[in-house]
Amino acid sequence: MAEAGGAWRLEAAAGFYRGRGEIARYARAELRFLRWEIDRGVLDERSGSPWWRAVNDRLLRDRAEAALVREDGGEPPSAGARAWAAFLAGPSPERWYRAHNSSVVAGYLENEDLAAAELPAERLMINVTLSRVLYAHAMVAVPRLALGPLAALGPRLGDPRTGSVGMFLDLRNVFPQHYPLDGWSTGRVMDLEGRRARMLDHGVIKPRLRELYAFSARALGEPGLVDLLNGDIPSYARPDIDRSRWHERRLLHGLATLVTAPGR
Repeated sequence: MAEAGGAWRLEAAAGFYRGRGEIARYARAELRFLRWEIDRGVLDERSGSPWWRAVNDRLLRDRAEAALVREDGGEPPSAGARAWAAFLAGPSPERWYRAHNSSVVAGYLENEDLAAAELPAERLMINVTLSRVLYAHAMVAVPRLALGPLAALGPRLGDPRTGSVGMFLDLRNVFPQHYPLDGWSTGRVMDLEGRRARMLDHGVIKPRLRELYAFSARALGEPGLVDLLNGDIPSYARPDIDRSRWHERRLLHGLATLVTAPGR
């Protein structure tokens, strides 16, 4: 049953935001993504993914620690918890991304062994998910890097309180909606992406991956993040991406890059 293991995580995530006034508006993007995970079944305790559960639990733990510290005083025990405490003290889109991504990246780095046990197609999805989350942060924090000449649109498009960020974080219509991905190759998963998703992942994000990971490593205090790229190919848990396939659709890449050339 897909709900097993997902229902309590959804309630815990929603509970952090509930009753906190303006902060409650920041729940939108995260809860939408969490429902996608539940629908796929990756959070199921018996048939789901130990990796997806571990990363989600790191996020829940950091937030719970930040909330306790805010109530009782003291120093948050982890960088993620400290970032969430800073968000609670002065909420803003940039602080939300810094807190959320601090927890998510820590979860990635400390659970790479679990990711390596996933099928190659799942590892590809895990890498694309990371690049999109980092990109959404950049739209708010360094919009020139994320959108080049369209930088003025970044803070609005990336604001987690609005529906527009869904086009970057919603994977419901991009990847297979079940787990595990038995019989799926990384190439087949890449072929499933629609035109808009390919434009985003290969045309907009891919040309700036190295700058994007370098920015996030600095912003989150996680220097190991830059090691999750092999050139301009995501390499977390060795997803076995075919380099020639990753660089396909050159015209599509070029059109998107012309519109949103990387910049600072």
